[in-house]
Amino acid sequence: MTGNAVSFDSVRHAIEEYSESDNPSSFLAVSLGNSYFTLPGRPGVVVYRSAGPYFVQFGGPFAPDESYRELLTAFLEFAKSEGRQVVSVQLQERDARIYTEHGFTVNQIGASYAVDLDTFSLQGTRFMQLRNKISRAFRNGLTVVEADYDEWQHAIEDIDRLWLPLKGEGAKELEFLVGQCGGPGQKYRRLFLGLVDGVPAGYILYSPVHGSRPGWMHDLSRRRPDLSPGVMEAINKTAIDTFREEGEHWLHFGFTPFTSLDEKVEMPGSSPAFRWFMHFLWEHGKDVYPAATQLAYKEKWNQSLVLTEYVAFQGPASVNAFVHIFRAAGAL
Repeated sequence: MTGNAVSFDSVRHAIEEYSESDNPSSFLAVSLGNSYFTLPGRPGVVVYRSAGPYFVQFGGPFAPDESYRELLTAFLEFAKSEGRQVVSVQLQERDARIYTEHGFTVNQIGASYAVDLDTFSLQGTRFMQLRNKISRAFRNGLTVVEADYDEWQHAIEDIDRLWLPLKGEGAKELEFLVGQCGGPGQKYRRLFLGLVDGVPAGYILYSPVHGSRPGWMHDLSRRRPDLSPGVMEAINKTAIDTFREEGEHWLHFGFTPFTSLDEKVEMPGSSPAFRWFMHFLWEHGKDVYPAATQLAYKEKWNQSLVLTEYVAFQGPASVNAFVHIFRAAGAL
């Protein structure tokens, strides 16, 4: 069963209740444009998009142990009946081990990062530059508010239009592996907005995270190009202060491909050639994805946890399948 037959609430229930994989990006499952596969009478859901000859799956099945493998097997059979192969991205360690058991070639593709808000601090000389940037932004007239998206939608869309050219000529809006504003999931997200003289200057969208490290994920972050330094950092610091006051425990910074690569975390049967390819993209792949820039921003925030993320290929590792992940995300 696929597509519109699966309701938003059903998918949201699955990612909240069946969080054994501890995927900090799980709320991306409810994004508009995703397709879903379920089995009647069995709990759980598979999230995917079609891209060429592939079904590009986001995470593993969001399902309890009792139906996880059954759902995965049925999804593979469904893909075969549709003449597709499956490539799965943003698998967590639990997922990766199960996919290896099912004959997939599983390799590390990058990592996600998180801050323990119970111990978070920006004190000390290491964070002096960050503190100064934040202070400068507020001295230059910045105010930060938690905002209602519906009230500020047009201003947010204006920021998006100004932000996209900053990413380079021909840059496209990414989706699938990043969040989105609006839609039925918006009421579960939180939006922090930076204002200069009452005019929106930038924003950060935060999505809920469930599992053993619950909290929020720093998702979309966009700004006007004419800003002084420190605006985005000041918005995030305000959100962190808010979350800590509310008793939240974790702020996740999401997935960055090609980062924190480590042969020791590879799965049995992983592809040495694909491992080399990931290292090559870390060194030379900024036109594919600005991984180094993204990692530098995340490392500013005194990260306390690095989570390995994996890609799984049905059969041998395939550069063609890898490319179609980015096609599904709108990057190509």
